[in-house]
Amino acid sequence: MSRAQTRSYDGGKDRFLIPYSPELTDFGRYFGNRRPVTVEIGFGMGFATAVIAGQNPENNYLGIEVFRAGVGKLLWEIEKRDLTNIRIIERDAVEVFANMAGPESFAAVHVFFPDPWPKKRHHKRRLIKRPFTALLASRLKPGGCLYVVTDWAEYGEFALAELGATPGLENPYGGFAPRRDWRPLTKFEQKGLDKNHAIRELLFVKSM
Repeated sequence: MSRAQTRSYDGGKDRFLIPYSPELTDFGRYFGNRRPVTVEIGFGMGFATAVIAGQNPENNYLGIEVFRAGVGKLLWEIEKRDLTNIRIIERDAVEVFANMAGPESFAAVHVFFPDPWPKKRHHKRRLIKRPFTALLASRLKPGGCLYVVTDWAEYGEFALAELGATPGLENPYGGFAPRRDWRPLTKFEQKGLDKNHAIRELLFVKSM
C-alpha cells in the first residue's frame, strides 16, 4: 500500500468498512437509510465504483474486495469526492453472499473484469459459474440486474452460458449486451483495448 492508501485506510475504515459476519446483516443500518443497494464484487482500485456512486447519490453502493491496497484506494476516492453512499466489506465475495446477505437483498450486482483464469485447469476458480451464479440470483430483488464485463472473449462465452443456465435469470438481449454508457472507462479496460481485446458485456435480469 502507498502512504496515501494507508492513510485513507486508517482514517476511513471505522466509518466506511462493514465488518465481516457469518450471520445475516442489515446493510441499511450501516448506510443509515433504506435506499437500494448495488454490490460491486472485486472493485480493484475502486475508480469505477466511486464514479458511479458519485453520479447516483440516491442509491447505495457496497464494494467487496479482498486486497487491502484496493480498499485503501477506494477510501481515498471516497475522501477526495466527499462520497457518503459507499460501504466496503474486505472479504471474499462468496462468503459475503452466502452468509451476510439474505434473499432479495440487492437491486443490482456488478462484476467488472473478474480474473479470467484462462488455463482450462483453472476454470474451476472462475467467479461467474454455477452454482455461485444461482446464489447471486437469489440475492437480487425481482427485476434486479446482474451486470458482468470482461475483456477475455472465451470467458465471456463461458459466463454467458453459465448465466443463461441459471434459474431465475433472464437475458433481455439474447446474447451479449451493448455497453452501458454510464460505466466509466478504467485504466485496466483501456489496457485491454490497447491489446485489441474485445469487451464482452453481459446483462441479466432477475425474474419478476
